[in-house]
Amino acid sequence: MRHAAGWFPILPAIFLFSCTAQPVIRQNNPDTPVPAVSETVPQSRGMPAIPSTESSGPPPMPPNQPAAGGTGRLADEIRSLVYGGIPSALLKALEIIRTQNLSSGEFGRTMNAIIVYLLQRLYPDIQGQFPAAVLPQTAVYMKILQGVDKGIYTAPPQNGDYLEYVLPFLALIKDADPERLTESLPHLEKAVALYPNGVIPRYFIGFVYENSGRFAEARTAYSETLSISKECYPAALGLARLLEGEGLYQDEARLLSDALMLFPDNMNIKRRLATAYYKMEDWSRAGGAIAEILQRNNREGNFLLMYAHALIEQKQFTQAQGQLDAYAIINTNNPQYLFLRARVQAEGFRNRDAALNYLHALRNAPVVTDESMVYMAKLLLESDRKEEQAEGRTVLTELIGKENPSLTVIELAATDAIRREAWDEALPYMQRLLDERRSSADLMNAYTVAHGQSNNAAALAYARELFQKEPSRTDATLVYIAALIDTGRTTDAAALIDARINATPTGTVRARYYYLRSRTRSSDEARLDDLRSSLFEDPRNLQSLIAMFEYYHRQGDRRALYYLKQALAITPDNPQLKRYEKEYAISP
Repeated sequence: MRHAAGWFPILPAIFLFSCTAQPVIRQNNPDTPVPAVSETVPQSRGMPAIPSTESSGPPPMPPNQPAAGGTGRLADEIRSLVYGGIPSALLKALEIIRTQNLSSGEFGRTMNAIIVYLLQRLYPDIQGQFPAAVLPQTAVYMKILQGVDKGIYTAPPQNGDYLEYVLPFLALIKDADPERLTESLPHLEKAVALYPNGVIPRYFIGFVYENSGRFAEARTAYSETLSISKECYPAALGLARLLEGEGLYQDEARLLSDALMLFPDNMNIKRRLATAYYKMEDWSRAGGAIAEILQRNNREGNFLLMYAHALIEQKQFTQAQGQLDAYAIINTNNPQYLFLRARVQAEGFRNRDAALNYLHALRNAPVVTDESMVYMAKLLLESDRKEEQAEGRTVLTELIGKENPSLTVIELAATDAIRREAWDEALPYMQRLLDERRSSADLMNAYTVAHGQSNNAAALAYARELFQKEPSRTDATLVYIAALIDTGRTTDAAALIDARINATPTGTVRARYYYLRSRTRSSDEARLDDLRSSLFEDPRNLQSLIAMFEYYHRQGDRRALYYLKQALAITPDNPQLKRYEKEYAISP
């Protein structure tokens, strides 16, 4: 007898079964017990219930046995393992055939060939030197497997056995034609009816539904497959794709983490898990998972860019630069590459000009994302150069002009209008942000717009909502106090200031509290004491400087000039102050 020496692959401990173990397919893995169907997932239409696992002993064999001979306990055990279809069972069947010297007989050769076809086409990540897949010329499965090699689906006979209904689908496993796939459904459902314990036909049914756009049914079929055995990792990958499509990245990550515990070296699972972490924006986990993938192959372009992005989000700009340098060998015109280069320059090295060079190159790319153009517009609008600000507004106008611009675009437009104190222009942008998102930042901007329009009642409403949402947030407390003062509620404002000011560390925040308290005072002396305390805490507190200037200006006191100069040094273009330059003979 001829045996393929050393064919058994190196696998996780889950695959190492004793040859004398009881061949109960779903009970071979005690860590993943299968509850009753009613307690797990709904059944697919036309598919029988998953059998209960409470009974002991091997699952019953279907009544129509394969034509290839083989009778007795060993043959039944081998068939039961093969019909079950999970990797450890298939490998155990190979081992029984080898150790029991069945490889030279027709039954052993037939089952060897079937097992190898299943492993290589259904579980390609399981590597090993398997026996040659040589069927006896008399085997009833010869035509089916020859068709599989040619991509031809061989319809099973009316009263075929389980494998005659299952094996033909191997020809379609890489086929995305919904019509061809759907034609196989009745045969797969018959296979489930013949052997409900088998994972393979249920997985194939999920594959058909997924590629036919019937995602809810695909999810049910994949879930049923995994409830029989979590070893069927193609079903886990299929379910992961569906979860990703629904944006359920956390559920996807949990599913794939479980699968990876069973198959710790499976690179397909690792790639999809890394992508799930990335889409969850769990940058630390994503970075670690992607780094492991790149250790195997440091030329995987998509993962190089993902890794660089994850590093940027963690402020690891030098490391990100290294990944982008590695990607530059592949394609320096990739829009995501150019965008990430710009972010490294702007955020990591504070080099706006270099960042804008990358963004200008990106603007001419065939496909440009709103994210990158928003980033470009933001950099330009924040520039001190008038021409760059004008260019930024041109980019922003293009983004606003698109059909249903994103909230990120609307937020930038609102921020730009607020910066220019164009309150009426900002108002419709703020309304959409409040209607669709209403974040803390949106409430703060809404307060600013309402305050700018002198709509003190609306400003107080936004400030109160923000304060109630985040009472420990300092800037929320400060704007709420300011809104209380603006609406004449000075007693409430003073009480809140007194409750917070002593617990506030010295510095800029305490300076703002002193300024606000000065606005609640009834006497000039008390007001000036608070303003001086504010400037002691922060000599550059603009509001206190302006308040001191205005007080001395009203008094006709030349000390007003000192505070005016200090304020203009901080904000030289402030229209409220510039009108006093000529009066005080200050050279621009």
